[in-house]
Amino acid sequence: MSKRRIRVPFFETGVKNYLFGDDVLDLAKAADAAAAENDVDVLFIAPYTEIRRVSEACPHLVVLAPYMDTLRPGRGLADVLPEALKAAGAQGVVINHCERPMTLSAIRKTIERADELDMLSFVCADTVAEARALAELHPDILNPEPSELIGSGVASDMGYILETLRAIKAIDPGIMVEQAAGITTARQVYDAIMAGSEAAGAASGIVNAADPRALLFEMVSQVRRAREDLIRQGRLAAAESARGGR
Repeated sequence: MSKRRIRVPFFETGVKNYLFGDDVLDLAKAADAAAAENDVDVLFIAPYTEIRRVSEACPHLVVLAPYMDTLRPGRGLADVLPEALKAAGAQGVVINHCERPMTLSAIRKTIERADELDMLSFVCADTVAEARALAELHPDILNPEPSELIGSGVASDMGYILETLRAIKAIDPGIMVEQAAGITTARQVYDAIMAGSEAAGAASGIVNAADPRALLFEMVSQVRRAREDLIRQGRLAAAESARGGR
């Protein structure tokens, strides 16, 4: 087995706790269709209860769990077992989101457990200093986003985007960097990728939109547009678009 390889640029979305039950699956199917039509890899953070349904119904999505503990099979009634997540269809895990912050030690151990199970590690950071520190742990994906902007509708400014990119890539050029804080428009998706990020994402910006499915499709289509423009500009070779699973 090996980790799922991610083609760059890619898109990431999820529902947090805005949606549940069949509504999660409906949005996941819309994301799956957008991924297929635009030939773009889409990461979908599914609630624990919907991981299996989403993974089975949406073959074009890369399904991530929102968190996991580091225990091994055995005792631990209320802990989230990594092996169980993988068995349910999760191909990766979100680590250190601001709504589920973790200590540096716990982040390191969770990345190690993800590596052990060939699961992608999608690690969140707040400040530039935190992004730099977490890059030393060599996750597959680093998502720097100021905590105060998450769900605010205000995207990270270009200065923050460029500074975090430089800080992370100086330590490990192989880490895929995503920008997602406060993104609510397809243009912001395009701009983040053209600035050098391998990905952009949105959650609340989509589910709170007047037409979530239409906005989701538009955002994914802008990832495709950015990829085409990067290739045309000589900034991305077709062979370089397949990465991840280090």
